[in-house]
Amino acid sequence: MARYDYQPRYGLENYTLVLPLEDTFDAVKSTEWMQENWHHSVTFSAAYVALIYAGQKVMESRKPFALDMPLFVWNMGLAIFSFLGFMRMSPEWLWSWRENSFVYSVCTASYAQGVTGFWTEQFAMSKVAELVDTAFIVLRKRPLLFLHWYHHVTVLIFTWHAYKDHTASGRWFIWMNYGVHALMYSYYALRALRIRLPKQIAMVVTVFQISQMIMGIYVGVTVYKMKSSGEQCQQTWENLGLCFLIYFTYFLLFCNFFYHAYLKKNNRYTGGTKATVKTYDGLRRH
Repeated sequence: MARYDYQPRYGLENYTLVLPLEDTFDAVKSTEWMQENWHHSVTFSAAYVALIYAGQKVMESRKPFALDMPLFVWNMGLAIFSFLGFMRMSPEWLWSWRENSFVYSVCTASYAQGVTGFWTEQFAMSKVAELVDTAFIVLRKRPLLFLHWYHHVTVLIFTWHAYKDHTASGRWFIWMNYGVHALMYSYYALRALRIRLPKQIAMVVTVFQISQMIMGIYVGVTVYKMKSSGEQCQQTWENLGLCFLIYFTYFLLFCNFFYHAYLKKNNRYTGGTKATVKTYDGLRRH
């Protein structure tokens, strides 16, 4: 379903600065590789879950590792990467619905080439790298939430499945995720340094995460309406089904987390020094 002749498009000529890696990005080669290898996202996910189980077993009889500084560096690196991706995707994202229409932005995958094509590829590959997040939780013997590993597994599979067909609504998913992750990983980096941040900052991070899920569902509904009416909209029915599955379950899980972390009695902000709560990144906050 992937194409390479999208018109109109936001090309290299629209950017004041084009980085060498962006300029030499080969959309055809990248897409063909993903079409041949996307199923390995399932392989990686299965290995990831197995390693979680094995790692926790190994750590049962061992003391937790003190990895505050490596965790800070890791989170800060992902925050910077996400910020760069957000900034490079933003001009094309704005152009897609300002100069065209919202329907164009969710139904035409012209972003899958040029500068945004490069950052789309990097986004897909980063979902493998982000699995390392869990290693820090296991090695530090922190509580591991279902939300944490479920999110990592499903977003990896969904992203690779979407990229192989140039899913047009991915423009919104990628832009939102880069932005939220820039904020989220910055927060985690500061927490790795044991800097206690106000409750409001933590709540804002979670609200942005929930808002991302709401927008994801709305985008999916728009695509469904377009395809059901016979209009051309570049997203397969299979991928659209995955879209609804993950965004709806993420919405429920993040809302549940928000309630237990901030609203429920005896949460970490109202329960005194003895109250603890498991947070999304798996760290136990006091």
